[in-house]
Amino acid sequence: VQLQASGGGLVQAGDSLRLSCASSGRTSSPYIMAWFRQAPGKERDFVASISWSGYTTYYADSVKGRFTISRDNAKNTVFLQMNSLKPEDTAVYYCAAAPKASLPETHSRQEVEYAYWGQGTLVTVSS
Repeated sequence: VQLQASGGGLVQAGDSLRLSCASSGRTSSPYIMAWFRQAPGKERDFVASISWSGYTTYYADSVKGRFTISRDNAKNTVFLQMNSLKPEDTAVYYCAAAPKASLPETHSRQEVEYAYWGQGTLVTVSS
């Protein structure tokens, strides 16, 4: 499975941005999709995940209520709608895929569960 993230850019605080992650390859199997991010000088952190069905989503506390993860399985694409962006949201955002239909919440937040990763897209939020 290959993942291609896009949609990053430079925005001002309070603006919105939508990231996309297109998958190709063995996309007929069920996959959990997630977004992680890595700010300069920091470790990569979990942002959000979505089950294969799309019914179950999890979010980091720092983005809850501002970010929304969704997916379109017919187009093999997952989205991250980011509203009310803050300077602290500045990071490289990575999409990831785990070859499972669902995971318990604690597992869905762990990088080790995800076998496939995109190349990352940079989001910069100015104050």
